[in-house]
Amino acid sequence: MVSYLRNNTYQPSIREIGQHFGIKSTKTVSEHLQALADKGYVERDPSRSRGIRILGVDLNAQTVSLPCFRDLRDATSGPRDGAAEVRISLDRQLVSRGGGFVVRAPRDRLAAAGISEGDFLVIQPVRADELVDGEIIVARVGGVTDFFQLKKRASRFFFYPIGGDPAVPDGPEGAHPVIIGRVAALYRRMSALPFTAPITAH
Repeated sequence: MVSYLRNNTYQPSIREIGQHFGIKSTKTVSEHLQALADKGYVERDPSRSRGIRILGVDLNAQTVSLPCFRDLRDATSGPRDGAAEVRISLDRQLVSRGGGFVVRAPRDRLAAAGISEGDFLVIQPVRADELVDGEIIVARVGGVTDFFQLKKRASRFFFYPIGGDPAVPDGPEGAHPVIIGRVAALYRRMSALPFTAPITAH
């Protein structure tokens, strides 16, 4: 189905799917498709002859599709795809690896980092050896998931709430934060600027 869509820009019909797999009965094909729909791989629209939509698959080789959430609670409290508002396609060069997601920035909480409410933040998984001093990360501390600024001192990490204290150390004396990912990119929707320049005829 993915190959057909890439080659034709539209979905195959039930009959075409049957022909590809050597299945004569359209009812059998429909049952297979329903099984895929029940497992969340496709979405069906019975009112259309080609009403099959593939879910969670990047159909453009140049982009990556990431789930987008209203807040961190939705993004980290269960299966990501089920709670996502929408999916956002980003250039593959800007997303270094799979497993990331997009979340809307909360009100006022990240202002000290120059992040405004409603900004789209791309959260990417990160290994401990890739962490950089001063970057903004998402971590779970004491059962609560939030944004922190990372500080490295010698071999230890400290997690600072954005724009404030206290710091949470990582280690035997700390709360053993679990790092979910780093804020890898920010996308901001800009309002249209008022056009006040004089109009000159040419």
